[in-house]
Amino acid sequence: MNFRRTHSPAIAGAKAGFSTATAYRFEKDPRLPEQKKAQRERRRADPFVDVWETEVLPMLKAAPGLRPIAIFEELCRRHPELGSGTRRTLERRIRAWRAVNGPDREVIFRQEHPPGRMGLSDFTEVADLGVTIAGQLLDCRLYHFRLPFSGFEHAHVVLGGESFVALAEGLQNALWALGGVPEQHRSDSLSAAFRNLGADAKEDLTTRYEAFCQHYGMTPTRNNPGVSHENGSIESAHGHLKRAIADALLLRASRDFNDLPAWRAFVDEIVGRGNARNAKRIDQERTALKKLPVRKTADYEEVNVDVTTSSAFTLRKVFYSVPSRLIGHRLRVRLYDDRLECFQGATHIVTLRRGRAHTSGKHGHVIDYRHVIHSLRRKPMALLNLVYRDQLFPRRVYALTFDALLAGAGERPACRAMVGLLALAHEGACEAELAMALQVALDDSMLPDLKALTERFRPKAMELPVVVVTLPALAIYDDIAATIGEAA
Repeated sequence: MNFRRTHSPAIAGAKAGFSTATAYRFEKDPRLPEQKKAQRERRRADPFVDVWETEVLPMLKAAPGLRPIAIFEELCRRHPELGSGTRRTLERRIRAWRAVNGPDREVIFRQEHPPGRMGLSDFTEVADLGVTIAGQLLDCRLYHFRLPFSGFEHAHVVLGGESFVALAEGLQNALWALGGVPEQHRSDSLSAAFRNLGADAKEDLTTRYEAFCQHYGMTPTRNNPGVSHENGSIESAHGHLKRAIADALLLRASRDFNDLPAWRAFVDEIVGRGNARNAKRIDQERTALKKLPVRKTADYEEVNVDVTTSSAFTLRKVFYSVPSRLIGHRLRVRLYDDRLECFQGATHIVTLRRGRAHTSGKHGHVIDYRHVIHSLRRKPMALLNLVYRDQLFPRRVYALTFDALLAGAGERPACRAMVGLLALAHEGACEAELAMALQVALDDSMLPDLKALTERFRPKAMELPVVVVTLPALAIYDDIAATIGEAA
């Protein structure tokens, strides 16, 4: 238009980069092409013209949270002539009406996360991954720690629930792997950390969690109950981590692991790959973190228990067997998420796998047949109605063998034979090999022969080497003494 002030349409168009035809077209109509489009009109009659004002709007105003599908179903019930093809029309009209007349909605305020200020913790379920340990489905979850600035992550496989022990162990390992401590620690309303007494409760921290945070110099914080998006920096990271683990499991072509440490190492490797990608930002944030304390703090619960005449103790509705020499003693037990460390005074006695009570409320059992086999050999009939008989057998094939012995030999011979097999597995250190032999016998529909198996797994006798010691003559010592004297 500036060129048109001094030039003809053709010259002005050429100088502006237009063709002559376009220049003359602008002379007639200077509007832009999108301004010439006519507004799209309705192509068919409005199916809700008769019910919008009288029925739909009253429902929207009376119940602002009502879903469009619920309104549509109610209209179809009242007016059967409305077809299913009108659903999207109603949804669009309701959405447009709410944009103008609807209530105010909650606003999400995006936050900046300065380096070194906050670390977040949470637990997440991983049951849908279908991980198995030695063929048995593993019931576990993940403790997840993350720094929102750098994206540093740490994950720890947890066997139990969201307990203080699981929180303390996972968080402490994360801080020492990170090499520093953030100013604040944020979580949701975990009962392991907060008593959740109510909005007016000022002292809402659990004593152990408060002491833990004081040891590391962190300020404990939490999001508002029921407002998960306040922890969005870790809630969204849950999905990314679980998808990465799921992809790695697909590439591995197997979800079965030999043992729990192998599964934990697999998770650590996946998390480590993510931290390697964020190495520069993590190194940058480490400079803003506070120093770690001189030593770690306790990440376990400590309980005193008494060993009963059953060579066991009961803790948290779980029956644990221990060596019978501890009967009558009081043990100091350190309770971790996956194990129990038992002490007699300051002396470590035994480490036990941690058990869990049944969801039905029944007691659980963690039994090691080696603890009681010496007494069971003297009283083999005790095996028949033993309370924890099923848990006594170290492998499933031993239980199947006992069932076969009961059916084929009777109660007393079956108990004697089964106790003998357990004793053989213990004394011969051949539990796995004996299990394979028992499985072969079951597959052949035969009862195991204790004498033959004892002979088979008996330590092989070896001939002792003949050692001939030649004693020197006593006179040689006089010669040695004389030689030493001359040299002096």
